[in-house]
Amino acid sequence: MNQIVPLSSGLLELISKSAGSGLMPFSREIFLLDIVVAGTSHCTQIEDVIPQLLPETVLIMLRDPKNEYDEYAIAIYFDKQRIGWVPQELNLVISRLMDAGKAFFCRVQSASKKGKWLRIKAKIYMVE
Repeated sequence: MNQIVPLSSGLLELISKSAGSGLMPFSREIFLLDIVVAGTSHCTQIEDVIPQLLPETVLIMLRDPKNEYDEYAIAIYFDKQRIGWVPQELNLVISRLMDAGKAFFCRVQSASKKGKWLRIKAKIYMVE
């Protein structure tokens, strides 16, 4: 039996939420860039997250416009731990799109130790 569900104010509110907790109708992931996460050596707890940075792990990207070194800075987080940054030479366009309300995330491709430095290769995606 096919029925049309009437739109209620509650359903409209659920559909219109964009903070990740509501429905995102017709969303898709658009691949944009391959990066090596910058600044991993500045993460004091990087050793704790290394075992969890498996291929395809999703990383959160958050704008940091008050960053004292780069007004277009985009921090990259695993869970609630900042593990690095989008490289400065690649962040201008993405930061402007983020400021305009577009959503982005990264997916880990690989993570390997190079001395004390953790090299994290990731792909950046935009959610449309």
